[in-house]
Amino acid sequence: MAVKTETASQILEAYVKKTPASAERHTRALKIFPNGTTHVARFLNPHPIYVDRALGSRKWDIDGNEYVDYVGGHGSLLLGHAHPAVVEAVCRQAPLGTHYGAQHELELEWAEMIQEMIPCAEKVRFVGSGTEATQMALRLARAYSGKSKFIRFGAHFHGWHDHVAFTAAPPEVNKPEGIAEAVVDGVIVLPPNDIENVRQVLADRDDVAAVILEPTGAGFGHVPTSGEFLRQLRDVTAEHGVILIFDEVVTGFRVSRGGAQAHYQVMPDLTSLAKVVAGGYPGAAVVGRADIIDLLAFVETEAGIAPPRIPHQGTFNGYPVGAAAGITTLKLLKTGDYIARANESAESIRNGIDDILRKHGAPWCAYGEFSGIHIFTNPLRQSVSREDIYAGKVPWNVLAKATPPGLGHKVRQAMIVGGADVTGWPGGVVSGVHSGQDVDITLSAFEQAVEMLTEDGEFD
Repeated sequence: MAVKTETASQILEAYVKKTPASAERHTRALKIFPNGTTHVARFLNPHPIYVDRALGSRKWDIDGNEYVDYVGGHGSLLLGHAHPAVVEAVCRQAPLGTHYGAQHELELEWAEMIQEMIPCAEKVRFVGSGTEATQMALRLARAYSGKSKFIRFGAHFHGWHDHVAFTAAPPEVNKPEGIAEAVVDGVIVLPPNDIENVRQVLADRDDVAAVILEPTGAGFGHVPTSGEFLRQLRDVTAEHGVILIFDEVVTGFRVSRGGAQAHYQVMPDLTSLAKVVAGGYPGAAVVGRADIIDLLAFVETEAGIAPPRIPHQGTFNGYPVGAAAGITTLKLLKTGDYIARANESAESIRNGIDDILRKHGAPWCAYGEFSGIHIFTNPLRQSVSREDIYAGKVPWNVLAKATPPGLGHKVRQAMIVGGADVTGWPGGVVSGVHSGQDVDITLSAFEQAVEMLTEDGEFD
């Protein structure tokens, strides 16, 4: 079923006029896919854009429109689209076989590079996606500790498997249909950034196997977390023998070559990696303490070889094409300045957005760290600055839900009209190949968007 727009605006009119071929494809897609889309973040009302090709920091839709891209393959493309070295590595490997059903040298080289770069990576297990990586990390933690429950934090995202797929704003839990109550009961969801709450829970309970979090905060800093909180969390989990899991699916190799754990100098017990680790191709890993990850190993006993305590399959674990892309990407990150360039471009965009908002008297603000961009749409219309957000003066649940879907769609449509594609929260991720010209186009698109949003009454 299509979602109908209740009120028209100049933004919607301009967007529809610019993307007629995408609208036609969406009509076909509605007969096949729920809402006509294949990913929740690709849903855009009244229709999403259909992309024809992408290169570097840009992509082109089937109507021939060119955009500066800030979706970035959902954060996986730190080197931009179709980086020549990655393309060459994949094209070199594909004729040699995409799947051997056997060990191969590329997965060995890939794992050794991860070990070298990620501080906690005593051992490595490849999986197929970030969701699989967090699922495996939590299973390992429960099996190793013999305890059944784990702590996660409101708004932090860890994929779509049952233990993490329900949203939570304590004390309320929004559980999608299809998730068993017993699964929800096994998860302790706490407000983020409250170390005393964690201390109390761990002091009162002896059934907590692990704590899992995104180390820069929910949504790559959409709800920020400080290095001090991470250090305190490491201390309290170590004190109680609780396994600390960093979900570095996004932050791994974006924050630094060694991830957030290297940047903040906090050593987790386990880490989930995906996205950048495979160069934008399917591929992920769980890394960490050898004694924990060795629960996946066969064991020799007096009676013979015993199966692993945690049997683990996975058709595409460490498959050659993903390994080739991952190796090439990590080599480029080790020797190049892609991370620094992405961070610098993101900061220029954040500062430029704030300048535009001040110029037009709009009560929003931009924030974010590293290569992430977030725009706080300030639903309560209070005086809020970037510094206020990092000082914790804006409640976490306000940050997490500041932008209703309709406004998010309108901002994204306005940016698309101006030649830039952003994410719907709104914001985005920046690559190491975004240029000064890309920044200029983006800020021009944002200023035009602010003018259109002002005419639509969004800042009233």
